Amino acid sequence: MPRNEPTEGTDEWGEGRSPKRRKAVRYAVPVAVAGVAAATIGLVPAFAGSGSPDLPKISAQDLIAKIASSDVQQLSGTVRVTTDLGLPSLPGMGGAAGSFGGGRGGEQGGKSDDGASAAPQSKLMELASGAHTLRVAADGPDKQRVSIVDKAAEYSLVHNGKEVWAYDSGSNTAVHSTGAGRHGDRHHAPKDLPGDLKNATPQDLAKQALKAAGDTTSVTVDGTAKVAGRDAYQLLIKPKQAASTVGSIRVAVDAANGTPLKFTLTPKSGGPAAVDVGYTNVDFAKPDAGLFSFTPPKGAKVVDGDKERAKAEREHGKQGKDFGARKGAEDFKKGLGGLNVVGKGWTSIATIKGTGSGLPSGKGQGPGGDAGKFLDSLGDKVSGSFGSGRVFSTRLVNALITDNGTVYVGAVDKQALIDAADAAK
Repeated sequence: MPRNEPTEGTDEWGEGRSPKRRKAVRYAVPVAVAGVAAATIGLVPAFAGSGSPDLPKISAQDLIAKIASSDVQQLSGTVRVTTDLGLPSLPGMGGAAGSFGGGRGGEQGGKSDDGASAAPQSKLMELASGAHTLRVAADGPDKQRVSIVDKAAEYSLVHNGKEVWAYDSGSNTAVHSTGAGRHGDRHHAPKDLPGDLKNATPQDLAKQALKAAGDTTSVTVDGTAKVAGRDAYQLLIKPKQAASTVGSIRVAVDAANGTPLKFTLTPKSGGPAAVDVGYTNVDFAKPDAGLFSFTPPKGAKVVDGDKERAKAEREHGKQGKDFGARKGAEDFKKGLGGLNVVGKGWTSIATIKGTGSGLPSGKGQGPGGDAGKFLDSLGDKVSGSFGSGRVFSTRLVNALITDNGTVYVGAVDKQALIDAADAAK
C-alpha cells in the first residue's frame, strides 16, 4: 500500500496572485454545512483498485491516515469553487454579493470610507453561491496568498510573516495589518485576517469532514480519478442517519502525497453538487518569492487595519489583548439568547431560544400582512405539539422558526426539525 510521501510542493501561480495554504481562506457557508454534516465517521473496510488510473489497492482507513499525515508545505495552483445551496433569490438582493465583496455594489465611484470592501469578512457572501476561481500559493506556515478572480475585479489576501495585506481592485482599497500590533508576535499575522477566508480549498474542507470518528458515517474508497493531471483515490463519505439532507461527500486524494485535490458534497435530493471545490491545476514546487510581496497600486486607498482594530476596542470602552474578539463573541452569544445543539452527527440541530415574538402571521392588511404573505411564499407552515411555525428550506440546510421565535436549524429534513421542536416541549 502506498505510504504518504512528503512533498515540497507549491502550485504554480499561473497568472494571478493568490495566497493560501491551510491558514489562508475561510469558506463560511459550505464549511458550516460540512461541519454539521461531517460529524462522526465509522470506517468501513473498502479497497480501490478499479477505474482509471490503475493504482495499488488501499483501505479507507489507510487513505484517511494518508490525508492526516500529509504535510505539504508548498504549493500553488488554481481552485474552482462552485456552490449551489438553493438559497432563494430575493428581490433587490442582486447586488448583495458585490456590496459585501468588493465595493462593486456598496460603494459609489469605487470609494470606501473604512476599507470594509477589502476586509476578508466581506468576501464570504460571494463564495456562498455561484462559481468562483481562486488562485492560491503557499510556502510554509508564514507565506500564503489567495486571490478571488472574477470578470470585473480581483481580490487578494497576502500573508508574509507578520504582514497581512488585503486588496480589492474593485474599490482600489487595501487593508494592512501586522501581527505585532495585536499579539506582539513578529512571526505570525493576526489570526482574524487570513482565518476569515479559510477553508476554501479541498484540503481544508476534507479535514473538516474527517475531524471526528464515530458510527454515524460510512467511509469507503470508491475507485480512482485524475484531478488536475494527478492520480487520485476517491474517498466516499455517506451518512447513515436517514434524516440527513446530505447524500454523500466525495474527496479525491492525491495518490502520491495524500493532499485532497477535490471535495464534492451532493444533497440527498440529487441534482448538481451543493459544494464542489477542486484544483484545476496544482504544482507542489516552491512558489516564486515575489508572490508573497505586495505593494498597493498607485492611487489605492490604504487602511491601517491595526488602527481600525484599536479604534473599535476604544469605542467599546475597554482595551487589552484580544478584547475585540472576546467582546464580539460575547455579544454574539448574548444576541442568540441561548444557543444549544441537540442530536449528534449528521442530524445535529442548532436551537436558538425564542423571545416570544415570532414571524408575521400574514393576516390582515398593511406592512405586517404583506411581510407575512411574503414569508408564506418562502416557507411551509407546520405544526406539532410545540405549536406552529414555518420551515424555510434550501437544498441542504432547513430551518424551523416557531411562532414564539425559537429557531431550529440543521442539515436535516423537515420532520427532524418538527420532532426536535416537539421534544423540547
